[in-house]
Amino acid sequence: MKYVVIFKARIKHFDEHYTQTAQKMREKALKEFDCQHFEALCEEGQEIALSYWNSLSDIQAWHADAEHIAAQQLGKAQWYAHFSVEVCEVQRRYSSPSSK
Repeated sequence: MKYVVIFKARIKHFDEHYTQTAQKMREKALKEFDCQHFEALCEEGQEIALSYWNSLSDIQAWHADAEHIAAQQLGKAQWYAHFSVEVCEVQRRYSSPSSK
């Protein structure tokens, strides 16, 4: 994984439609746009989502997807008070050994 997209948001209001839309968009990114991994956390009115990608062209294609654009517009209008997106190149990656 060469790139990570960091999405940070201050939550205004989440509802069932948000949950369904977020799950659908996650699945679509993973299945149709070659997203390698996706994880998100919500805590104390904040959301942070990390998506990992092999290429900038995959990220750009995902950003330009019509269904994703519609979900972004809903986010701006209904779900988020503020958000930011950062696209970063992963310089190094390591982890601890798995425990048995």
